[in-house]
Amino acid sequence: MRQLALAILVSAVTAAVYGPIALLWWRRARVRGRTLRLVAAVELEPYHAALLRNGATEAAAAELVLAGHLRIDDEGAAFLTGQGRDPARAPAHPLPAALLEAVRRHDPEPVSIGWIAWCDDDYHQRLDEYRSAREALLPRLPRMPDGRGNTFLTCFACIGIALVMLFWLLAAALLLTGRPQGLREWVLTVVAALGLAALLLAEKAGRVVRRRTECGDPLGDLVRSEPHPAFEALDEERRLLVLGSIGDRHTWRGVDTVVHEESDEASGEDDDEDDAWLDDKVWWEDAYEYRACDEDEADPEKRPSSG
Repeated sequence: MRQLALAILVSAVTAAVYGPIALLWWRRARVRGRTLRLVAAVELEPYHAALLRNGATEAAAAELVLAGHLRIDDEGAAFLTGQGRDPARAPAHPLPAALLEAVRRHDPEPVSIGWIAWCDDDYHQRLDEYRSAREALLPRLPRMPDGRGNTFLTCFACIGIALVMLFWLLAAALLLTGRPQGLREWVLTVVAALGLAALLLAEKAGRVVRRRTECGDPLGDLVRSEPHPAFEALDEERRLLVLGSIGDRHTWRGVDTVVHEESDEASGEDDDEDDAWLDDKVWWEDAYEYRACDEDEADPEKRPSSG
């Protein structure tokens, strides 16, 4: 009788534990399949893909260099060519066109692409407008269920784990102290033992479900799969020049360059310090002479006699 009750109770608890795990597997597998289908249907424009991986300015600068609108020197300064100064000639895509307009605003002063990407408000506005227009075309990817963000479910799971552990200890104690008689009781004992073993593996089963149904970042993988064709078309030398200009955010600021007359101010401060030192020196010398005169007048005996 004990073996039958144990087999029924252990089987029921095992089913109650593995039921939510099976439901989680089913839900996550559905979400994973839907996510992969949505991402497979996405057709990203090269500049949109570059924008999603924070390389839109890099791609735009590469296209302008390839088209002959820009020239970048070894120090990272970008200059307009004769073709780049022609207002009738501009790229068809809005991002390189916005970058070209930003460089034209600084012409004829040298400016780095990194300074424009960091500090040019008009260029930022054009970039944000393009980002907003393209993000509206992206599908909304479903959220992968994991139950970790729900406080109620987390507390309920903790209580359930504690109750299952208590049940497992009691069932194991009853199973070990029982003395099965006959084939039927031995079969029930084996069923109860297998159920207890399955309860021990429930946490591992949950981890396996999450690992096998994890879809990762398919949209990010798609974005990173191919670089921008304009940047790929550059040779190694010009590619390094573009990257160097993008990495420079302070040296070349175009018309925003502010020349601080620090050297003149520093020299003025040095002169003031020298004058103050000289004044102190003269004061000490005068004070010494006055003190010597006072001592001579106060002590006439110490003066040398005249004959």
